Amino acid sequence: MRSPTSKASVAMERPGAIEKRWHLRGFLRLAGVDEVGRGPLAGPVVAAAVILPEGFDGEGITDSKALSAIRREALAARITGTALVGLAYVPAPVIDRFNIHGATLIAMRRAVLALPVLPDAVLCDGKFVPKDLPCPGEAVVKGDSKVTAIAAASIVAKVARDRLMETASNHFPGYFFEKNAGYPAPIHKAAITEIGLCPLHRLSFAPCRAVLEGPGGEAF
Repeated sequence: MRSPTSKASVAMERPGAIEKRWHLRGFLRLAGVDEVGRGPLAGPVVAAAVILPEGFDGEGITDSKALSAIRREALAARITGTALVGLAYVPAPVIDRFNIHGATLIAMRRAVLALPVLPDAVLCDGKFVPKDLPCPGEAVVKGDSKVTAIAAASIVAKVARDRLMETASNHFPGYFFEKNAGYPAPIHKAAITEIGLCPLHRLSFAPCRAVLEGPGGEAF
């Protein structure tokens, strides 16, 4: 049975239409896959894969960026309490080696492989599907607003990463990771100029590279 490849789905479809198209072709167990953390200067890129149970109430499940932190936490608890979830963390050294695009695909593939069961197919947010998946997949542009399982994955990944960066702030004080999650907020950029870099920083990203290579640049 031929299946969609990494070409992105860009057609305007009704909610649930993408999943229905796969279901009609015999692919019933669908995993939504999304990532967070492409833009930060520090910390990992985190991906989640989510298989929602049949009859799951998708009320309120949407792009994690459109939700408050409190709402994300509540929804993440509901999702992880009923769905099958795989999580993957790809750290800064891997991002520096493979670039953020490559590291994102690595994270998404690892998240799928971390699921407790193999999905029949995966629906990935964006324009690309990771290579070497054990099942077919489809890339869905703006998938977190079209596919409930992708939106659920974005919420789970966002909450997991925010928690990790909050914990990291205890180990690497001064960067205010608990507030900026490693993103290039002014207070974070000022901190790396004043106190240097820590092991969580992405050395290939221009602001970090400038600090490392500039006068007085240093890393822990």
